[in-house]
Amino acid sequence: MLPPLLVLDPLLENWLREDLGRGDRTTQAIFFGHAKIGQASWIAKEAGVIAGLPVAERVFQLLNPTIHFTPTVAEGEFCPKSKVIAEIEGSLDALLIGERVALNLAMRLSGIASATRQYVQKIADLSTRLVDTRKTTPGLRILEKYASGIGGAINHRLGLDDAIMIKDNHIQAAGSIEEAVRRVRQNMPYPLTIEVETSQLEEVNQALQQQVEIIMLDNMDLEMMQTAVEMIRNFNSKTKIEASGNITLDRIRNVAETGVDYISTSAPITRSTWLDISMRID
Repeated sequence: MLPPLLVLDPLLENWLREDLGRGDRTTQAIFFGHAKIGQASWIAKEAGVIAGLPVAERVFQLLNPTIHFTPTVAEGEFCPKSKVIAEIEGSLDALLIGERVALNLAMRLSGIASATRQYVQKIADLSTRLVDTRKTTPGLRILEKYASGIGGAINHRLGLDDAIMIKDNHIQAAGSIEEAVRRVRQNMPYPLTIEVETSQLEEVNQALQQQVEIIMLDNMDLEMMQTAVEMIRNFNSKTKIEASGNITLDRIRNVAETGVDYISTSAPITRSTWLDISMRID
């Protein structure tokens, strides 16, 4: 879901200030002293999943609260090329000043949602769920993860304070999985969970002995992953299993069929392209 306005507005205001600078020389010169009401349409120039319309609406309302932004499609709907996805009415100077920031955000978020939907559809009939990661654009994480959710994925932790994840470098620094988990349990607040990253079967066994809640199988081949899943299920059926690393559209279904609970990948965010959307003044 979208963050509350208390969180969202400062982000949008900063991005508007970045674009506006000391003023929109073109728009303000044309409309200087002559406020004019007009209409505009947003058109999808390629097919894809639409995301970010509420964000775009807020961009325009920050510039002029009387602007009416009316989506003609639902958030998360797959739209064909050339479809009108929103109608806007209000002060033309605000529409033109906010156009680029609003479009940039909607195109970025729609691109992520579209790519995420492709991954989700590959495993839609299985119980495994797609999970995003913290590999996001600085400053945009909360919106990029929103778009990932619109596309059908589950958000992994949004920040380092969301959950305990003991990765390979933590284990190396602590000396062992056992020692890393021991130190974490001495200092972690209730009710956080512990996830441990493993890449070998011996590491899986060590994580099981520590009775952690989630075990990540990182960059394992399918044969090793299948063996690891069986080990974990036989030891404790309540332990959640996450697969990660080298997750592609071609491979994701094979990974899901090993029986893991979650598959995490950054690809829908880091490798997605923007969905082209344009604004036309009517």
